[in-house]
Amino acid sequence: MKIGIDARLINETGIGIYTRNLIQEMGVADDKNTYVVYLPKNAYDSFDLPNPRWEKRLAQIPWHSVREQLLMPWIFIKEHFDLVHIPYHNIPIFYPGKFVVTIHDLTILHFNTGKATTLPLFLYKLRRLGYFITLAVGLRRAAHIIAVSETTKQEIIDHFQIHPGKITVTYEAVRKIGGTRKRLVTEPYLLYVGNAYPHKNLEYLIRCFRCLVSADNKTKLVLVGNDDFFYGRLKRIVGDLKISDRVLFFGSADTGTLRSLYAHALALVFPSLMEGFGLPPLEALSEGCPVICSDIPVFREILDSVPMYIDPFSEKDLVATLKQTVADPLGLREKQLPQANKLLAKYRWDTMAHLTLSIYKETVSHA
Repeated sequence: MKIGIDARLINETGIGIYTRNLIQEMGVADDKNTYVVYLPKNAYDSFDLPNPRWEKRLAQIPWHSVREQLLMPWIFIKEHFDLVHIPYHNIPIFYPGKFVVTIHDLTILHFNTGKATTLPLFLYKLRRLGYFITLAVGLRRAAHIIAVSETTKQEIIDHFQIHPGKITVTYEAVRKIGGTRKRLVTEPYLLYVGNAYPHKNLEYLIRCFRCLVSADNKTKLVLVGNDDFFYGRLKRIVGDLKISDRVLFFGSADTGTLRSLYAHALALVFPSLMEGFGLPPLEALSEGCPVICSDIPVFREILDSVPMYIDPFSEKDLVATLKQTVADPLGLREKQLPQANKLLAKYRWDTMAHLTLSIYKETVSHA
């Protein structure tokens, strides 16, 4: 088989982690087929192919664009692929060949708000309609669909009436984080890792943390994520609340830095309203950091009974949990970490790759 992988989002956070590990582990799992990886300019030169059966191509084409819909199908057609893997929901709906698509979440269908974009509201709504049409057409045209959780699989079924047999769940896994555990923040701190999109519910976290500030004079809130428009909005909120000295906007962090931040945090606080999987809680547990997270279906599926669950709409609930964590920093660790190793053993990138390879083979062989 000759397989193409659209890796144009390889430098993004969640999607990039999935794509990098898919390629790396597939290079080990598959010793027969050939692959072509499509990369953006800022990743092309530095990207190392797994072995000689892999090639790379430059594809400097913006995702979620008209150019993507017009040009990517033609690029794939010229290679005469047996199968193309689209690891994100930007499906090239005019591509006539066989393809599988990975759906990480359907967040955009749930949060119809101008807060989730830098575009004018009218253009945002128009683009959101475009996403829906692309998904509706693309999911029906896909030879097979990969979902990263049972929760996401059910979302696909509910929104697009796709037959369950066309969707396979392949769980994501914890990155191997190297680097030192040297302490980077001297004060005790609560940690959040990820982007600042509205569904991440960080305004709620910040307002709850403000209630903690009045009762505690040391603990900080450390927010780790790319310094973009959405984090800029949060900085203004923190300034208005007059707690800038207690909230540290750390910016982006490489894997070694993340290891240190996880290792010394009182807890990772993850108050999302929706996720497709949610890697940071698993990463935190792998580094001995307890987790406080929203009581939403995907976390119950992925994390089972290990974390401390909170109501993401109740400030009273989160404030009480944060105060308890600060007052008894060992309490959550002693409760959660003995269960963590058993939980983490379920999530392996090599398992994901082998299951994905079996999907490739079955999809190509199916008439």
